[in-house]
Amino acid sequence: MRTLRSGRKVDRLLADFGHPLPAAAPPAVEPREPRLFQPTSPRGQRRRGRGWSPATAPVATWRMTSDQAGALWPFVTRPGLPATGAQMGFDFFSRGSFFADPHGWVLEERVSNPNIFCFGEPGLGKSATTKAFCLRMMGFGYRTLILGDVKAEYEAMCHALGVEPITIGPGLPARINPLDFGPLRQGWDQLDAIEAQRRADIVFSRWLVVLRGLVGSQKIGHQPVPVGPTEEAVVDASLRLLTGYTAGNTQLTETTIPRLWWLLHEPTNDLVETCRYASVRHFLDDTRLLRDSLGQLTHGALRGLFDDYTSINIDWSAPIQSLSLAQLEALGDEAVGMALLCLNSWGRAMREVAEPGDLRIVVRDESWKQLRLGIEAVMSFDADLRLSRRDGDIQLAIAHKPSDLLSAGDLGSQAATIAKDLLHLTSTKILHGQPQQIADELAGILGLSPIATNLVTDWCRQVPGRALWLVGPQIHKVQTVLHPAERLLTWTNANLEAAA
Repeated sequence: MRTLRSGRKVDRLLADFGHPLPAAAPPAVEPREPRLFQPTSPRGQRRRGRGWSPATAPVATWRMTSDQAGALWPFVTRPGLPATGAQMGFDFFSRGSFFADPHGWVLEERVSNPNIFCFGEPGLGKSATTKAFCLRMMGFGYRTLILGDVKAEYEAMCHALGVEPITIGPGLPARINPLDFGPLRQGWDQLDAIEAQRRADIVFSRWLVVLRGLVGSQKIGHQPVPVGPTEEAVVDASLRLLTGYTAGNTQLTETTIPRLWWLLHEPTNDLVETCRYASVRHFLDDTRLLRDSLGQLTHGALRGLFDDYTSINIDWSAPIQSLSLAQLEALGDEAVGMALLCLNSWGRAMREVAEPGDLRIVVRDESWKQLRLGIEAVMSFDADLRLSRRDGDIQLAIAHKPSDLLSAGDLGSQAATIAKDLLHLTSTKILHGQPQQIADELAGILGLSPIATNLVTDWCRQVPGRALWLVGPQIHKVQTVLHPAERLLTWTNANLEAAA
């Protein structure tokens, strides 16, 4: 049987008739990179010492959810938070950008409240992270209120935004009345009885909170001045009498702490009878400690600061407002703490009737100085955090370390217990670098794992701006990134450089 031969190709046919085609140049062959890993059989290389196996290993099968993948397969991490809010930097866990959006986290039910506690050793980025967060949230309609700039750190930021910070100190014209009515006073004469009663309850309750804190900050030896139900009843009745609420006035009169002290010093018969005392002498004897404590506030270190009507006008439409207490540093931590307490009460009054959509970040720097005043000051701070969901504000408190909250009272005391519970009223914690000695505190107070604790005491200390963000139950390893313009506004070592 013959096999069919294939015919000639075109190039061969033309060449047979004397018309050869030009030969094409061979394609250039690029040199291949050497293999890093030589291909091998699944059984390994059949050489001595190469781990060759006569049989292949069985394939392991694992079933897991996406939440479990990060633990069972360590190269897989959970996705980062949604890309909403302020872009703060990089999340080293998810390998993506990290965005901070406290109100968005509440709406998504990732956290229960928008409050933030920021902890860290001095010089490791607390102030820079706070300022960057405030600046970047302004693009989303948020404004910033600094209730007590203890070290004048926010003045450069205010000037850059075209706002003059308000400085409070001895001999300066600025006055803040912690017993200010705020916006609730407007239109009081047009309210019905139910709404008037509701507003009165809000105003007098707020005043009782701040006065309890101020009186309780006074000491008898090492013990705070007690403020019991009797003292509260006397103060409440006096305030209602001074404002004209007892008389049923449709337009209430603003009062001050010196006027309250004077009424207690020279009580009227109506006040004595309302408070159920047998005589004026009985009233004076029983309220002596209360009167002396208020007298210290009127004539003591804070004289001329919080004992008169408010003399400042705040432009609430400005992107930032700062009330500086740097002039009080020489008066000591206790005086600064009392000033912070007064500013908190005043700030709460100004935010009582905020317009819908008026979102604000309320920064409370050096908050531990207020907490150390005693149980009443702690309860005042506690009330501010609890009202954040109603007011729509983000309360951002700054302290050195979590154990600062426990310095509010003796171990196991009511003040220490309430102060510790403040951590549960802040769903977001920012943990900057801490010394190794704080590791046990982090694990005990915040319940951090050994790996997370090691990150705070090691990784976070290597570069300023590194921090662990605890957003509800999730942990994020974040490096804050600053724009060069932000670095100028957030630099806190200017005074040290000038001194050098």
